[in-house]
This record gives sequence, C-alpha cells and structure tokens, in this order.
Amino acid sequence: MRVSTKARMNRLFTNGACLDVALDHGVCNEPSFLVGLEDMPRVVDTLIDARPDAIQMAYGQADLLQSRPEKDKPALVMRLDMGNPYNAQRHRVMWALLQNYEEPIVGALEMDAACVVVNLFMLPDEPELFRQCVENISKVRAACHRYGMPLMIEPLVMLPNDIRGGYQVDGDAEKIVTLVRLASEMGADIIKADPTENAEDFHRVVETARVPVLVRGGGREDLKIVLKKSAALMKQGAKGMVYGRNIYQHDNPKAVVNALMAIIHQGADGDEAWDIYSRG
Repeated sequence: MRVSTKARMNRLFTNGACLDVALDHGVCNEPSFLVGLEDMPRVVDTLIDARPDAIQMAYGQADLLQSRPEKDKPALVMRLDMGNPYNAQRHRVMWALLQNYEEPIVGALEMDAACVVVNLFMLPDEPELFRQCVENISKVRAACHRYGMPLMIEPLVMLPNDIRGGYQVDGDAEKIVTLVRLASEMGADIIKADPTENAEDFHRVVETARVPVLVRGGGREDLKIVLKKSAALMKQGAKGMVYGRNIYQHDNPKAVVNALMAIIHQGADGDEAWDIYSRG
C-alpha cells in the first residue's frame, strides 16, 4: 500500500476500527432519507461533538465538516456517485453515474477526504445498472491509484422491487459473498457490505473481502436490535459500521454514537452498549 493511501487510511481507522456516520443521503433523491437532515449545519455540529471516526458526505455538503478548525474532527469519506435505485417505485430506466466523470476524485482531493466511496448495485434484471457501476469503479480505481486515495466499494444485493418495495436488501449470504468478492477483485481498499441475514454467516464476507469490512446500516430499526446486531457482526470480524438513518434520525444521535463507538472500539456487547446509550 502506498504511503499516501496508508496515511489516509490511518485518519479513517482508529486502531484498526471505524464508525463512519453517513450523511450523503441527499444524492439519493428519496424524501424519506432526508428526515433528520433538513438542517445540515446543525447535524454536522452535533456529530462533530459526538466524535465518530468519520462522516460520509457528498461534495456539496463536505465544506460543513472540512471548514471546521478542529484538528481532531472526524475524517471525511466522500460519496462520488449517485443513482435512482433508492425510490419505492422502480424506474423505467435504472442508472448510477459518477458526479464528476472526467475527474472523479478531484473534489475529494480538494476537500482533503480520507476515502471515497462508490456503489456496486446488483438489482434483479438490471444488467445495464450493474455495468454502469463496474465502469464507475474502474474509472475511480485508476484515479485512486494515481493519487493514493483509498477506495471504499459498496456492494448492494437488492431484492426484486415487487417483494417489499424499492431499495430492499437481500440478506442471502451466498449472494453477498459473491458480490463482495467482485469488489475485492476490482481493488477495493475497504468494503461496505450489507449484513447477512444470520449474523453468524458474516465471517464469510470478511474472509472473502481480504480488506477491512464495514457494515452498512440500511433503514432505521429498533435501537436495541441495532446494537445487538452490531456487536454480533463485530465478533464475526467486521472492522466497524457505516450507519446513517439509525443515527441521524434518532432523537439523541450523540448517545447512539457513544454506544456504537463502545461496541467498535471497546468490544462492548449489545446490552453494555444499550446501558451506555441510556446514560446519554
């Protein structure tokens, strides 16, 4: 690994682990994702005070983090792509495109990001969407290599739209492992993976990846369930979490961050994390 890549990875991971709070949902064009993100300056202020390892944002909001003077503020993870698979209604044409196709990571370099992230969508009967994602990753991978920028790939295996509506995760371990293997083959430095339906199977994802795996949070769930599941996934070898709605849509995001940081960095179990959350 190049020195510049390693230096950025060190900013992202604290002693090999990371809580990345995702606030990049504005690129999804899905109104339900924006609940809790109406006042972005306030949200970013709250999270900087909560002190996760990283905050994930798109270029247009990244200044809210990077213009802050604190030396020890969370690292920036920058989202580079956008698409339309997030809506409840399936679109006639599904697409995923880079926000800057000519120079895909120039904004991340400008904003001093520690990492960039790109999707790898696998939706039923959408081969063109999958092809676009592979093309996006190939272009970003080349730019990342040139400038020493770590690349996080987000492999997402989705259920057919008619089962539970749009953007619903298929937790089949075999499918997740297969897509994670592709992300690894394409040169991911970090993989953001969906949890397997049974947490006990997640070690297969970790073994396949051969790079640090962060667990994707998805839609909001009961916090006790989230904490127990998170602790179980860490025991399977995950290096941390990328959670958005389960943090920023909560009444007390700082307390949720405290609980998750205890799981990720101190090995707390679900019950211990719940006690930490309850103390605020």
